[in-house]
Amino acid sequence: MLETISRRAALRGLAGTALVATAGAPASARTGADARSTRKFTKDLVCGAIGVRASLPEAIALAARHGYESVAPEAGPLRPLADDALAKILADLKAAKLVWGAAGLPVEFRQGDEVFRKGLKELPADAAALQRAGATRIGTWLNPVSNDLTYMANFRQHAARLREVAAILDDHGLRLGLEYVGPRTFRAASKHPFIHTMAEMRDLIAEINKPNVGLVLDSWHWYTAHETDKDILALKGTDVICCDLNDAPAGVPVDEQKDLARELPCDTGVIDVKAFLNALVRIGFDGPIRAEPFKADLNKLTPDAAVARTSAAMDRAFALIG
Repeated sequence: MLETISRRAALRGLAGTALVATAGAPASARTGADARSTRKFTKDLVCGAIGVRASLPEAIALAARHGYESVAPEAGPLRPLADDALAKILADLKAAKLVWGAAGLPVEFRQGDEVFRKGLKELPADAAALQRAGATRIGTWLNPVSNDLTYMANFRQHAARLREVAAILDDHGLRLGLEYVGPRTFRAASKHPFIHTMAEMRDLIAEINKPNVGLVLDSWHWYTAHETDKDILALKGTDVICCDLNDAPAGVPVDEQKDLARELPCDTGVIDVKAFLNALVRIGFDGPIRAEPFKADLNKLTPDAAVARTSAAMDRAFALIG
């Protein structure tokens, strides 16, 4: 949730984020027998991504009540837990037939070196907390612009910093997913554009050259980057760490879409969610898929109502598989 909240703040400022199995368990009957027979990914709840503030036990309870299959772990709340408190959370997770999704990366690598080094120093403890809880995936997003660094200078800095991050995560059995931000409107007012397509992100991942680094794919950014299912089908399932599922406002040309104005999956049909999900099935992606709509009216609902509405939207999307 902290990663999502910090991302919202950044986007507003710039555009004016081994006791249980991790995500990848077979789909439950709660989303349909046809989907269960074809997909490996899980219907994931990230409360912060839909404007819901909830503790980790509350998030687990919400996910259980509303038909989810995984829930995002959080390093911050897990880190100070005594053994008995952690055992209680893991027992609740197992009893609800849930697994862990993907955590947010707690390191701020987009700012100055002092801020980055401070976060990097704390990362081993956070990674150890996630490993102790049985989580194996973590994700973050990249700023697609800079007013200070040229593309290549920014590329080199990201490769160097994220290589250090990935090495620490790898020591703790964690895979790192990187998300590109696609909308053209986001880049319009900045001096230097940066990574905003799948191909560019794959170049960065190759440069980082760590086996535990892959993609965070978002149907929104996939759409705004003018990508198709062929781009996804060029991947292996293991290239993808986690996914976000969103729709786009109707009546807005793709290059005029704004990043903080999205819709829940299947709300408008603007984004070809069916092609997106079926491509992920075909490559064998087995991680968490969560909604991240940045939708104002959703944020006004009670936690149960927001989670229920999101669950229903994801069920409609998953029903398109096949």
